[in-house]
Amino acid sequence: MLETIRLICDSGLLVLIWMVQLIIYPSFSYYKNEDLFQWHSSYTKRIAVVVIPLMIAQLIISMVQVFTTPDFNSILYCLLVIGAWLSTFVMFVPLHENISKERDVEKSIKKLKLHNWLRTVLWSLIFMLTCYLKFTSL
Repeated sequence: MLETIRLICDSGLLVLIWMVQLIIYPSFSYYKNEDLFQWHSSYTKRIAVVVIPLMIAQLIISMVQVFTTPDFNSILYCLLVIGAWLSTFVMFVPLHENISKERDVEKSIKKLKLHNWLRTVLWSLIFMLTCYLKFTSL
């Protein structure tokens, strides 16, 4: 059951991060500043409703698994999840705050688009690890 929830969370975050990377963040460059500020305010509130529960569930699952089955795969999964969390709150929350507060907007958008590849790679690796473990244990 836990593995199925893990697969759902990991696949949800994988799809979401690729959409953010390829569609949402690049679209920020096409808005006039006043339109961007209005859209960004709405976007951050709405996407949080999707992202926060998935990230929390993923973190809880990783912690449960690392404590119940402290093997290489559980530890690796937990480290990748922690990496996604750290990058989100250390790098991306401040960049979104800059846009919300209308500070360094163009620079922040460029950094979002470039640095988000880190989270895209992390969540892709997380998903691949989950699929590998799920489908090689059948």
